[in-house]
Amino acid sequence: QVQFVESGGGLVQPGGSLRLSCAASGRTFSLSAMGWFLQAPGKEREFVATIIWSGGKPDALSVKGRFTISRNNAENTVYLQMNSLVPEDTAVYFCAASDQYYGDPAYLAPEAYAYWGQGTQVTVSS
Repeated sequence: QVQFVESGGGLVQPGGSLRLSCAASGRTFSLSAMGWFLQAPGKEREFVATIIWSGGKPDALSVKGRFTISRNNAENTVYLQMNSLVPEDTAVYFCAASDQYYGDPAYLAPEAYAYWGQGTQVTVSS
């Protein structure tokens, strides 16, 4: 019983920036981590970033130096700031949330996340 409102995607030229938002509602008190994954047509879903707060201070990880994940705890919202975008970044970006505790490496895998947003399309093209 966790729902998401995911927004911020769209069409942007190479070198531009986008900021994705994911607002969670429902039983958010039980969440241990939230993350972002991407999926290009015909490919597997891939890890982008996660922010983990179960049992301690938040810990943020991102596979791309151009992307930064952040969290607004009061609004139960996570963001993905994407800078210096290139055409290879084109994909559907999914917000996800976990309600189980794992060691940090587990949160790099989609299997750690029980709840998923609808996805938002990011297209980088001139």
